[in-house]
Amino acid sequence: MIKTTKKGLGKGLSALFGDSNEKPKAAKQREDDKNIQKMALIGDLNRNPYQPRTKFDEDKINELSKSIKQNGLIQPIAVREDKTDPGRYEIVAGERRWLAAQKAGLHQVPIVVLKLNDSETLEVAIVENVQRENLNPIEEAKGYARLNKEFGYDHDKISKFISKSRSHVSNTLRLLSLPKDVISMLEEGLLLAGQARPLIGLSNASQIAEDIIKKRLTSRQVESLSKISKSPYKLEKQIDSNIAEVQRLIENNLGLKVNITNRKNNSGKITVEYKNLEQFDLISKLLRQ
Repeated sequence: MIKTTKKGLGKGLSALFGDSNEKPKAAKQREDDKNIQKMALIGDLNRNPYQPRTKFDEDKINELSKSIKQNGLIQPIAVREDKTDPGRYEIVAGERRWLAAQKAGLHQVPIVVLKLNDSETLEVAIVENVQRENLNPIEEAKGYARLNKEFGYDHDKISKFISKSRSHVSNTLRLLSLPKDVISMLEEGLLLAGQARPLIGLSNASQIAEDIIKKRLTSRQVESLSKISKSPYKLEKQIDSNIAEVQRLIENNLGLKVNITNRKNNSGKITVEYKNLEQFDLISKLLRQ
């Protein structure tokens, strides 16, 4: 029987998906144990609502479909009985193989029926994808978020379960706080997680993200850029709209760059920039009047 506990899940998945020399010991299973392999009509399988992966690479599916046509579907699709659709099965892991098998024209596929509850189903789907590096950073983050919100997993429990550091889990989840357009860039593979993390909390994250793609900046370059970007934002935020308008009017009248800094107690300073002696004389004359 393939265990669904955290301790045995990784080993069970390795045997199930053909990643080790172990084989599921079906011969020793009791007659009423449903964790056994058998064949099922491909139309009797339903998609997994807990599948963390939302996008499938069409080229990879076509490539897998060609392989299935030549060699058949060697690895079984992990399923559980569909509680909402009696007589049918819900895919736990192997949805990409199921899609490829349809393209290959298969009518039946090998399945292994597992006894899993909802949280275990999400666990298996996440582990299979994360171990095989099939998820983009946002899909991975959303999978962790579901474990946290729907099943009460804290960051420590998630990290132990997927065998990754707690900081990896926390940093991955923080990606969900980025602007929607930046999240889309991550989902489409235009940005890497390491490039996007320094943008968290920046008001101009979207603009920097576009620059990263255009200029092909490295993660280290992004970190340096994000540190620079934080300072101007804080300064801009402190400028009162009325003061900003006065600053604009003075600049228009003088034709020179003017900066007004106003503190909370309404003290501050006005700075006027000049580029040559002619501009200096103009400022001096105005101030002496």
